[in-house]
Amino acid sequence: MRKRILISDIAKSLGISVTTVSFILNGKAKEKRISEGLTKRVLDYVKKVGYKPNQLAQSLRTGQSKILGLIVEDISNPFFSNVAKDIEKIAYDNGYHIIYCSMDNDATKAKELIQLFYDRQVDGYIITPPEGLEDTLSNLNKNNVPLVLFDRYIPTLETHYVVLDNFKGAFEATSHLLANPQNKKVGYVSLYSNQTQMRDRLEGYMKAIDDHQQQAYIKKIKIDEEEGEAIEQLHAFMHDNRLDAVLFATNYLAIDGLKAVKQYGMNLPHMVAFDDHTLFKLHEPAISVVTQDTSAIANELIHTLLNEIKGKNKELQKIVIPCELQVRGSSVISQETLEQTS
Repeated sequence: MRKRILISDIAKSLGISVTTVSFILNGKAKEKRISEGLTKRVLDYVKKVGYKPNQLAQSLRTGQSKILGLIVEDISNPFFSNVAKDIEKIAYDNGYHIIYCSMDNDATKAKELIQLFYDRQVDGYIITPPEGLEDTLSNLNKNNVPLVLFDRYIPTLETHYVVLDNFKGAFEATSHLLANPQNKKVGYVSLYSNQTQMRDRLEGYMKAIDDHQQQAYIKKIKIDEEEGEAIEQLHAFMHDNRLDAVLFATNYLAIDGLKAVKQYGMNLPHMVAFDDHTLFKLHEPAISVVTQDTSAIANELIHTLLNEIKGKNKELQKIVIPCELQVRGSSVISQETLEQTS
């Protein structure tokens, strides 16, 4: 293995002091009245030998690691991965690097990751908090650690967050399904969760059901349910209630719903899913979705965090991003139906 090059090695090779090299590498050449010629000589040599500063020592010296921690529910989910990709680009353009990972809605794992990032001296956190993380996040707040919550927030915790208008998204999706005269029974599939995004989506569904004076059909699946069991439960829910349409609270629940339809040879009910997925566009018919502007979300998240790091946030940022209903084949009202009801 190649020996690590130290500042002392650079100083010895160039015949100058370690202090002078340190000043130049830390951008203090002008402040310390070091000549442009010597500065160029040092920087050229550093580039030639491929010197890399010790990140830990640099962070201790400057008080910043230039690293941000991103903890999401599942980085393999297209929604989270698209947001992470945009965050990474904007962060890089601002001189920061991102370390990101998944916590799978597991509070214990999330706590371990937060501690790991803390030990790495990250400058700030963007977190999608699972239930049971309240005390850990509260401690970060008390220690003035820059923090922005994402996708869901904790009502009792005063911190910045960027979320979606989940209530309106669910309300419009359910209203769209109920606008089809064929849809007498519209169900809703969600998770056993007290998280704010799930609560708001349920309330949006219920508001539309109440406005149309229809009966609610609600099915909740455990977050850690085995796929086979979830598929069986969804089949029973759709079949036994003879549902005409279903709103799924997440894209992975919708995928399980599609598997249930295929596995049990059911007729596909009209359906809408929260969060898009590549499979939804490939499916026939294509699946209608409540989409979320991942670029806008990423932009708000990273700039809110960077402003917090720089002390520019004068008040709490509670940002709500609108959703958009994209109607595709799975919920479109056929021309035949329109003619029959006209």
